[in-house]
Amino acid sequence: MEKHINIVAALQIGLSIFNLLVALLIFTVLKLVGGFVDDANANTILSIIADVFAIVLIIISVPGILAGMGLYKRKEWARILTLVLSIIEIFSFPFGTAIGIYSIWALIQPETVAAFGESKESNF
Repeated sequence: MEKHINIVAALQIGLSIFNLLVALLIFTVLKLVGGFVDDANANTILSIIADVFAIVLIIISVPGILAGMGLYKRKEWARILTLVLSIIEIFSFPFGTAIGIYSIWALIQPETVAAFGESKESNF
């Protein structure tokens, strides 16, 4: 199960970085389009949408990166955080759904739970 834990960690970090890149792309495009619009109200609305969208995706992505790094270090809080994030990711079709289902499957296996329990005992 060690391999599956590492794969889940890499997938969580990868999906989160992908979401950050999407946020940057959409933010840039909306700000750029807003600059070409002659209407001040439309420019303001596009700017607000770009800001909100970027902030939401950043807030969603940062815990995924932290969870992935914690999984590599076999921290129990990271396993729990990844399970919560995986449930949320299931609604993000198609990549989030696949990653979420695989992550849940990998992290609820008895061997995985034992691996995180052993690392917690060795820290003391």
